Amino acid sequence: MKIGLYFGTFNPIHVGHLIIANHMAEYSDLDRIWLVVTPHNPFKKKNTLLDNHHRFDMVYEATKDYDKLEASDIEFKLPQPSYTINTLTYLLEKHPNHEFSLIMGEDNLKGFHKWKNNDIILEHHEIYVYPRISEGKTETQLLNHPKIHQIKAPIMEISSTFIRQAVRDGKSCKPLLPEHVWKYIDDMNFYK
Repeated sequence: MKIGLYFGTFNPIHVGHLIIANHMAEYSDLDRIWLVVTPHNPFKKKNTLLDNHHRFDMVYEATKDYDKLEASDIEFKLPQPSYTINTLTYLLEKHPNHEFSLIMGEDNLKGFHKWKNNDIILEHHEIYVYPRISEGKTETQLLNHPKIHQIKAPIMEISSTFIRQAVRDGKSCKPLLPEHVWKYIDDMNFYK
């Protein structure tokens, strides 16, 4: 089975994440998409994150009605901070019959050269890239690499940062969140 790994802090997960994940499941050769909730991204400050289990619960609630999407807490069991190469190595050991690929926005591809063991990742895994509106250019050698696939997906400019700020400001951002996630955030009084 070919699994696409869509990593994120999902703080919170929003409809943009679901649209991208579902698009990858339906319009690429990936069989399933695992939305991998990251405990700590080495490039982000940890103090802005909700507890791991809350973010996982929201991703679970958001994906439970989709046959090809699944919430994953695999990185909760691994040493912190989480590095993609370590997660991929662990997954290959646990699931030798699966093929794992990465899903990332074009903006993340621009910084891929900074990732730990990026050359090994690219040697053994495919990368599916969805478009993002961002500044700067992606290296041509990456865009033309045979293991990097650009997928024509809807451009989503919804951000978790915007949603957290909107909630803090008392604004309604209910249309930007799956219904179960909005209820979870509201019930738990998060981001206020």
